[in-house]
Amino acid sequence: MTPYVQPPEPLALYGPEFAADPRDHYRRLRGHGPLAPVRLAPGIDALLVTDYQAAVDLLRDTHTFTKDPRAWQATVPDDSPVLPVLGHRPTALFSDGDVHARYRDAINDSLALMEPHVLRAEVARVARRLIGEFAATGNADLIAQYARRLPLHVFVTWFGVEPGDGERIVNGIAGMFNSTENATTAYADLVEVVTELVAARRARPRRDLTSYLLGHPAGLDNDETVRQITLIMSAGHDPTTNLIGNALLHMLTDARYAGSLHGGAMTAHEAINEVLWQDPPLANLGAHYPRHDTEFHGVRLRAGQLVLVSYAAANTRSARGPSDSAVRSGASAHLAWSAGPHRCPAKQPALLIAMTAIEQLTSQLCDAELAVPAGGLKWRPGPFHRALIRLPVRFTPVDMSAEAHRHRTAGEAADGQQAVSIGP
Repeated sequence: MTPYVQPPEPLALYGPEFAADPRDHYRRLRGHGPLAPVRLAPGIDALLVTDYQAAVDLLRDTHTFTKDPRAWQATVPDDSPVLPVLGHRPTALFSDGDVHARYRDAINDSLALMEPHVLRAEVARVARRLIGEFAATGNADLIAQYARRLPLHVFVTWFGVEPGDGERIVNGIAGMFNSTENATTAYADLVEVVTELVAARRARPRRDLTSYLLGHPAGLDNDETVRQITLIMSAGHDPTTNLIGNALLHMLTDARYAGSLHGGAMTAHEAINEVLWQDPPLANLGAHYPRHDTEFHGVRLRAGQLVLVSYAAANTRSARGPSDSAVRSGASAHLAWSAGPHRCPAKQPALLIAMTAIEQLTSQLCDAELAVPAGGLKWRPGPFHRALIRLPVRFTPVDMSAEAHRHRTAGEAADGQQAVSIGP
């Protein structure tokens, strides 16, 4: 092994400084090699992989690394603000081997029931309804009024969540990723909502994804079902919201998109793909732990030590960057969806939701522009995500009252059904 070298002081990945300029932090971290020490919260340190090849090697190496955090977690205070994201639960994210396969099969089979044409139609309908609520005003916050509400409707509908519990779900997920002192309380409230939902469906199944998970051949008990649903929701809602918001910001500020917000699917596709390279909605995650003391890309690691992947930093160190014509055509190798056996299973639904959301918005509000200077936008603090707090825009008011009423009426009827029909 290489001689031991005292590591530098960990660089903080929380607070407003990191949120305002993560690229500068990644640049500084790369100066320490493929892995560098970071601080996720006061007293919680990790190593962050910023090199593309090292990231790929880590994500695919199930022999050297485990996803089970319990050895590391035993060294962390129970009230640590990062535990709602990194703490062990019986889910696919925190397991290996046969256990991982069992949970993963249940998740994959459930997501497969979200038929693309049905999902696209539902997202488009809700998108038009949401746009109709602010189109006549000439201004909007596209995060609070659009990007956050659209994925929420998908989860409320497909999992059969009571409409009144939707905001609790959003607040719980957001609180998790913010990783502040309220993170544990936020996650607990999310779990409480889903626990009540699972208990209700165990007693009286319906044609929704919650009931399907409970009846899946994997034989999940109530707690396992709760944890898979909270995993799907937390890995789906906030990142999809961030993807929509970051892609819209990209289109509003990149000169290549000037005057082309009405450009259609290809414009939305390009914006999303470039954001997945440059500003992925989950910037730093992919937690792994060495099974034993080892050396990885020239860095000595202790058994059980927390190692995270910076998808954002690694993407910019790829041999094929985001300006490459092959990447722009869609043949990308970015790590925004992770890689290896724990690669995101919800890639296609998330892309479909984001693409449809952007297409619907740009087709209705094609002259939208930022209502504040881009430099004045604020980003949510936290080590794991890249997320705008607000995205204020102005545009020529559009009278969509008749269409909005029609879609609102249809939406109320659909919401009253509590779920999209699943199965025969």
